[in-house]
Amino acid sequence: MKGVILGFFLVASTFYGQAPYPTDYFRPPLDIPIILSGTFGELRSNHFHSGIDIKTQQRQGLPVYAIGDGTITRIKVSEWGYGKAMYIAHPNGYTSVYGHLQKFSPEIEAYIKQVQYQKKSFEVEIFPDFSELNVLKGELIAFTGNTGGSAGPHLHFEIRNSASEMPTNPLLHGLEVRDATDPTLLSVYAYPLSNNSQVNQSQEKIKLKYHRQSDGTFLADKVTALGTIGFGINTFDRQDLAANQNGVYSVKQVVNGKLYTDYDFETFSFPESRYINTLIDYDHYSTFRERIQKCFKDESNLLGIYRTIYNDGKIDVSEGLSYNVEILINDLAGNLTKLIIPVEGQQQEIKIPKIEEKTDIYIIAKKPNNFDLGGAKVYFPANTFYNNFYIDLKNGQDTVTIHNSKIPAHRNFTITFDVSKYSDEERKQLFIGRLDNSKSVSYASTYKRGTTFTTRTRDLGTYTLAKDTVAPQIRPKNFKNKQWLTNYSYLSLNITDNLSGIDSYNATLNGEWILLEYEPKTNTITYNFDDLILDKKQCELKVVVTDNVGNSNTFTSTFYRK
Repeated sequence: MKGVILGFFLVASTFYGQAPYPTDYFRPPLDIPIILSGTFGELRSNHFHSGIDIKTQQRQGLPVYAIGDGTITRIKVSEWGYGKAMYIAHPNGYTSVYGHLQKFSPEIEAYIKQVQYQKKSFEVEIFPDFSELNVLKGELIAFTGNTGGSAGPHLHFEIRNSASEMPTNPLLHGLEVRDATDPTLLSVYAYPLSNNSQVNQSQEKIKLKYHRQSDGTFLADKVTALGTIGFGINTFDRQDLAANQNGVYSVKQVVNGKLYTDYDFETFSFPESRYINTLIDYDHYSTFRERIQKCFKDESNLLGIYRTIYNDGKIDVSEGLSYNVEILINDLAGNLTKLIIPVEGQQQEIKIPKIEEKTDIYIIAKKPNNFDLGGAKVYFPANTFYNNFYIDLKNGQDTVTIHNSKIPAHRNFTITFDVSKYSDEERKQLFIGRLDNSKSVSYASTYKRGTTFTTRTRDLGTYTLAKDTVAPQIRPKNFKNKQWLTNYSYLSLNITDNLSGIDSYNATLNGEWILLEYEPKTNTITYNFDDLILDKKQCELKVVVTDNVGNSNTFTSTFYRK
């Protein structure tokens, strides 16, 4: 580290919609051209992307620099999520975040390893005292990697408001990204929204046809409708120098010259991020894995990203009247894609009636709901779901089916199984698992208390009691027993479990605890020889791995080093 940063940190005044962001205060976090594989606010599973993903030339180990003077306020090392991540608070009221790092700079790496050895844990989260770890603008702080939930080498980078902790779009802070490409429109849908509404003789949503005009805008075929309707789009943005289908910055909907809908991704709050499931057509996404962004707002949509929302973005179509609907899709560079939808108010014969699947159980979303299914109980707290609906509940032999994946849950609900018919020994190897479409079982965190097993989840689907009797497997990857490893810099082992999954892993070298870095994407644990000075030529390695129901396996090996 260099120097001590003087002064104190001021609370930022750049809350949403207020003062402009500083564009000349920060430098880029990397010394390579900024090319994005992910944009701010991009639609992800159950959340908006809270930063930008910067490409690192398909490799790891590029230097990461502090974007400004500051103090490190948080360091987290996790198997998933951001992996190895660092948070730096800056005097201008913003905090920068760097995720999926390969490793930290040497001084910070030594600092965090000391904590890991003290706690005897690879996963740690620390909050250094203010000004304990100061950095200067342009100082090396880490190296890019692929740790955590990353699907490939890149730097996840955020700029947050230090006071509100709301992430802001990093590109508003002066980072330059080449972008002369208009957003791409993939599809557009029309939705009948009231009881008696219709679109093109349908009471169900329909896909509209459109074509590009000579001026570059898109024109949809004329829509005949009546009642309250809305529109939704499937779109993405592409920056120059990259083929990635990234998220757009803003969407506007104008009806007969009046602005009905205007939302953008300047900023958002983390607590509201899961309401993304009300912005998109979740049923459609669950079936086709396509995210249709609604230009209208559901009652359960509590997102704060809207600058303007008139009549919830819904269009009331009267017979005999004409409507000109324009949907404007922008990226942050100002590139625009425009779609024009002519709508004619007209009563027509319904050819596609609305289909509503009904069961004996109707969920009132705002109320708690509790169900006893015989061998299992299900409890939904109030506001587990966004909307009321008919739910399908089924139970079988140690199995319960809770509707299907087309309905999103906003809050955790609980599933409790009665395991009184099993002996104490059998219960030790039992757990609650979720079945996918191929009937494969994935472990659901199981809380065991006497004769009941409980799991908390947001995922609807089929859950079952499963039994795991097989201990994890441990295999050396880069060494053999009785081998000389003098020139080796690390040891690497492969650990796998056939059912419930890895819960813990520990190792000793000549009886002393050693740090294993776990990369679950590759099922690899790694020990760095620099962590411990060995005073013996003959080294005894012991690795113990335990799965989520307590099955344990021990690997021992002898090697030589001088």
